[in-house]
Amino acid sequence: MPSDAVLYQAAALCLTYPDDDLIARLPLLREAAPQLRAFTDHAAVTPRRELAAHYVRVFDLGDRHSLYLSRWHDGGTGRRGTSPVRFRDLYRLHGLECSGEELPDFLPAVLEFTARTGDTGLLTEYRDGLERLRARLTDYGTPYAGVLGAVCATLPAASTGTPP
Repeated sequence: MPSDAVLYQAAALCLTYPDDDLIARLPLLREAAPQLRAFTDHAAVTPRRELAAHYVRVFDLGDRHSLYLSRWHDGGTGRRGTSPVRFRDLYRLHGLECSGEELPDFLPAVLEFTARTGDTGLLTEYRDGLERLRARLTDYGTPYAGVLGAVCATLPAASTGTPP
């Protein structure tokens, strides 16, 4: 059974835009994180263009399936406040810097941070939001729901409260 760190790193890759690098890594991801096989098997047989179009439909069109954790806690982008700054500060505390175009609360960035540091605090803090995202992805019928399900299965149970 692979460690949670391997799962978090693999899930981070699965939740990024499906480029040539992801496609090339699918066999490795399939073996390293068997919990993600439904997704990796789907991605391996789906034409790249179709996979990319599906990713855009699921994650880039509106906030319903947002991969930005602050959205699940703070609401829309106008109310996201200082959450991304807090994420960035936590990364720096662990000697890591955010790079690229994404904000530090982007779920793949948080998963990579967790894989590198072993600090599950952010995932645990946003567990309710992750569970709501997982439920919405399941309702939408996307293989990405299995990736969220595997991540959620490693975390303490979500508290009851905020409806989707």
